[in-house]
Amino acid sequence: MPLTIVTGAGRGIGAAISRRLAADGHDIVVCYRSDVESAEAVAADVRAAGRRAIICAVDTTDEAQVEAVFAAASELGTVTGLVNNAGSASAFGPLADADIAAVRRDIDVDLVGVLICAKHAVRAMSAPGASGGAIVNISSASAYLGSPGRYVHYAAAKAAVDAVTVGLSKEVAALGIRVNGVAPGTIWTDFHPEPDRPDIVAPTVPLGRGGQPEEIAGAVAWLLSPDASYATGTTIRVTGGL
Repeated sequence: MPLTIVTGAGRGIGAAISRRLAADGHDIVVCYRSDVESAEAVAADVRAAGRRAIICAVDTTDEAQVEAVFAAASELGTVTGLVNNAGSASAFGPLADADIAAVRRDIDVDLVGVLICAKHAVRAMSAPGASGGAIVNISSASAYLGSPGRYVHYAAAKAAVDAVTVGLSKEVAALGIRVNGVAPGTIWTDFHPEPDRPDIVAPTVPLGRGGQPEEIAGAVAWLLSPDASYATGTTIRVTGGL
């Protein structure tokens, strides 16, 4: 059975991904930063779907904590999937007004955390007895739109994640590991400073609305499935046409 680690899994897109993957037969390691109650609720839904789940508190920028997550996951079996979903955009507004300490913290989560988790996923998926696996990096439409006036540093980090997806996919293909990405548009989650952000941007979206977390989860589920066995190094845009 597939065993997938999902970072930032307690809420929003990560929670939807965890639930969808459980429905598709994955056991899930529900990783969260601070909201243990939300993580427990997601794990309960995974178990209700008939799959196994554990929760792990983790700061993805701390390699020792990431190593601990993979060690905990190994007690369930061999890790076959990683969804790099944890993200941060605490520095908000024009760059000229930015708190650079907050910018550094965001980039640490949005890029360095992705690299650390991917490093340990590759090790787990290529260890003796393993048979490869798949990594999905959650990017963003901001990677190619730039997010001016909001968080250009976040956009830059996500563009770097897209580069990681391409480069790492080539690096690990011979190990039987696929690496892909999903770039969401504006999704109905609590990630945005404005609770109604999807409605605000809806007039600029060709499909005329914000997206739902489950619509991102569907793309992730496909990339982790056997149906995507020939897909690697690609990032799917799920943006309503942006």
